Amino acid sequence: MQVILLEKVVNLGDLGAVVKVKDGYARNFLIPQRKARRATAAAVAEFEVRRADLEKAAALRLAVAQAQGEKLSGLTVQVSQKAGVDGRLFGSVTNFDIAEALTKQGFPVEKGQVRMPQGPLKIVGDHAVSVALHTDVIVDITVSVLGEHA
Repeated sequence: MQVILLEKVVNLGDLGAVVKVKDGYARNFLIPQRKARRATAAAVAEFEVRRADLEKAAALRLAVAQAQGEKLSGLTVQVSQKAGVDGRLFGSVTNFDIAEALTKQGFPVEKGQVRMPQGPLKIVGDHAVSVALHTDVIVDITVSVLGEHA
């Protein structure tokens, strides 16, 4: 299916690009999330009329994400979790827990924005985690996992 992108999509293209994607990806993700639109002649013409507004909105979102990224860069977040004497956690610290801790500190972040390449944190200590505030703004933070002894 041919779609026209209404915003930058990672590994796909920039705003205004007409790309061919699988039908399910377009129908189930891109179109419902308002990231793309079916690339008909009428849609392409309408996009060209609205292009300046969409570019301005995208630039504003990028500027907001960069400003939040500067505040968030290098931040250390503490998360407490029950742990055994050897430092292993009973359970784990997930992206949901980190997003919740960041939101409590005044940085509204969704759990999907927290990137944990090694998976959930299962031991006490400091761990490097990245937060993707925008497709172009990825910030590294430190998550300090504190163990509570039962």
